[in-house]
Amino acid sequence: MAVTTEERAIALPAVAPRSVSILGSTGSVGCQTIDLLERDRGKYELVALTANRNLDLLIEQALSLRPQFVAIGDESHYEALKSRLSGSGIEVGAGASAIHEAAERPAEWVMAAIVGAAGLEPTLRAVRRGAMVALANKECLVCAGELFMSEVARSNAILLPVDSEHNAIYQVFDFERTEAIEKLILTASGGPFREWAREDMTNVTPSQAVAHPNWDMGAKISVDSATMMNKGLEVIEAHHIFGIPEDQIDVLVHPQSVIHSMVAYVDGSVLAQLGTPDMRTPIAFTLAWPARIDTPSERLNLGQIGSLHFEAPDLQKFPALRLAREALRAGGSAPTVLNAANEVAVAAFLSEQIGFLEIAAVVEETMGAVNDGPLRTIEDVFHLDEVARRQATSCLSTRR
Repeated sequence: MAVTTEERAIALPAVAPRSVSILGSTGSVGCQTIDLLERDRGKYELVALTANRNLDLLIEQALSLRPQFVAIGDESHYEALKSRLSGSGIEVGAGASAIHEAAERPAEWVMAAIVGAAGLEPTLRAVRRGAMVALANKECLVCAGELFMSEVARSNAILLPVDSEHNAIYQVFDFERTEAIEKLILTASGGPFREWAREDMTNVTPSQAVAHPNWDMGAKISVDSATMMNKGLEVIEAHHIFGIPEDQIDVLVHPQSVIHSMVAYVDGSVLAQLGTPDMRTPIAFTLAWPARIDTPSERLNLGQIGSLHFEAPDLQKFPALRLAREALRAGGSAPTVLNAANEVAVAAFLSEQIGFLEIAAVVEETMGAVNDGPLRTIEDVFHLDEVARRQATSCLSTRR
């Protein structure tokens, strides 16, 4: 388990400014992290920024925050990046090796916000040098949960969850007395199609699927929320972060997204973390940890809200949640296959190659076709991820 005790927090040296790197700075979480940094620049020293291919925004961020190093994944943008940052004193790089270098540079705090399995290797490199890692990448734990958490423990790194649900649990979880915990309760908005009949979702468009009712997120995560795969992945993450068995992790649909998650204790107490749906709140929690900082997030007004609504998830309408639980119970390589197939299927949906309801179908078909087995090394994870992607792509070809 990640280091989370009060003793470790107290033992942290008081270093100001805090050195910071952002892996995936041009995505939704990366941009919201930068928004917080720009509000109090004197508290932070920028070490590195990375992006995949959003050259213009990356350059804008670099010129504003003046990091030591900037890396872009798409090597075709290297010359433009180098030219446009010429004379700034900022070092530049391109390709996977440059992203890895950014992760390895000695920042105390690293935001791991690269979306998808592509974020696993850079995040691991930050973990292995013992950094404080703010984890916004689900796939690190879904694809390689046991291996990843072993690296966290071995390196004495600090893992701070950024997902609003896991961040909420982290804030009310008694790490010193885990035997007193009865269950975790992950809340879900239900996405944009919560009240739709399943047959009505046949013709859902990508623009409808990414229009999340509460949160401002990237396209892939928004689609995962719409299918409820996002909540399934979060069940897997919660199992690894908090060491709680799958059958002690519940999911509860809460459309207002005010209660971000809860921890139930054996004495009947249920502790919840509440707030407005603004990712800058959990990001700020990790950025300042173990202290707290002010944020521009709208303050919660329960009197104005009046009442809160809850309901059980509909597993018939949203089978992705069932598939994720099945993968976690199966263990081994099953979650890796689940994730790879989902990434392929979501990308196909966003490019209008398959329908919305076919996303879960492709995932289930791929899980049935790829043999499960133990994952002993990170290389095993990468190999299986590739195998599962090929199989999912083959499943797509039969649907076109």
